[in-house]
Amino acid sequence: MTIATTPATDPVVPARGAGPEPVVAPPVRARRTLRDTAVDVAAIVVSLAGGAALLVAALEAGATSDAVLALEAAVLLPASLVLWWRRRFPIALAVALWVAGTYLESVQLAASVAVFTVAVHRGARATAVVVGLGVASAAGYALLRPQTGFTWWAAVAANAVVLLALAGWGTAVRHRRALLVSWRERAQRAEAEQDLRVAQARQLERTRIAREMHDVLAHRISLISMHAGALEYRTDATPAQVTTAAGVVRATAHQALEDLREVLGVLRSSELPATGGGAADGSAAVEPPQPSLADLTALVEDSRRAGARVDLDVRAPLELVPAQLGRTAYRIAQEGLTNARKHAPGARVQLSVAGAPGGELEVRVVNPRGRGAAGVPGSGTGLVGLSERVVIAGGRLAHGWRDERFELQAVLPWPAR
Repeated sequence: MTIATTPATDPVVPARGAGPEPVVAPPVRARRTLRDTAVDVAAIVVSLAGGAALLVAALEAGATSDAVLALEAAVLLPASLVLWWRRRFPIALAVALWVAGTYLESVQLAASVAVFTVAVHRGARATAVVVGLGVASAAGYALLRPQTGFTWWAAVAANAVVLLALAGWGTAVRHRRALLVSWRERAQRAEAEQDLRVAQARQLERTRIAREMHDVLAHRISLISMHAGALEYRTDATPAQVTTAAGVVRATAHQALEDLREVLGVLRSSELPATGGGAADGSAAVEPPQPSLADLTALVEDSRRAGARVDLDVRAPLELVPAQLGRTAYRIAQEGLTNARKHAPGARVQLSVAGAPGGELEVRVVNPRGRGAAGVPGSGTGLVGLSERVVIAGGRLAHGWRDERFELQAVLPWPAR
């Protein structure tokens, strides 16, 4: 999904008649942390202490007039205090301090801190401009107030070396912070992607479990519905027949509950953490045994005991069918027989399985149009689930009416051993 974004600097022009102009919220400024406060206070203290030391040295040397010393002392405190806002206005502070530092020595330490701040919070171009301004300011200071024992070139070179060192240090800090931010974003993105994969896996597992619940329970409930319908409409049934039908209903309902309990056990085990490895009571979460084509005969016998007329035609070595392929084929046959009992009760159903290793396995269920429904409504999700199963298995599924007969045909690839 792609989300279109508009830069925050672009003006928002409302359409005519679209209502009042939207209010744009001001940008959110990062909060000052305790570490930022400590660093800023330390910078102010260092600037004040360094400037005071320079004033004391100038006073002892006696080479500076009292008026200049008074000006230096008056400017030192505000020049140091403005470092509190050095992160918000780094370039403006650096320019102002270097302009003052062209004549006043006491503010040059604060100006050097501003150069470091620009290198940390701004790009290379702004840093180069501020460093160049600092070198020019040092050159002007060396002309206006030459120092004893230093030539003009030596004073300018020494200041240039210090400023370049500060700029390099600040640039290294900026790149390190950018690298840490990049690593943090990558870690967060990887964690988000992992959470998404886990959510998708859980959704796929729930879909699989829902499909299993439909396949298992629809078969049992259709049997119960058919026997209950016989008890309802066969008013001439003997007590023995009623007892037999009621016993079949009870047994089938009990088996349906057992199937439901197994499926819910799978659901509970699928909700455990990936590292849990067991159920809530400490036992291992075991997947219940899944059906295969070896259980096809039992499936047909269940349908026949329910009163359905099923003709089974097997033309394939079922013992050679792989487990996954056999499970898919079994579910196809089960869904076909269930739909036949729902929509064509009492009709003769033809179930055929044919194929060979290295070729394809074909499962076909054919039943004529029924005279009435068995009382079990259809949700339409059974064939949808079968389509998903067949697609996952790499096969193809076809179903529909042909010559007053409903045909369900699935063709699955059967790899050779």
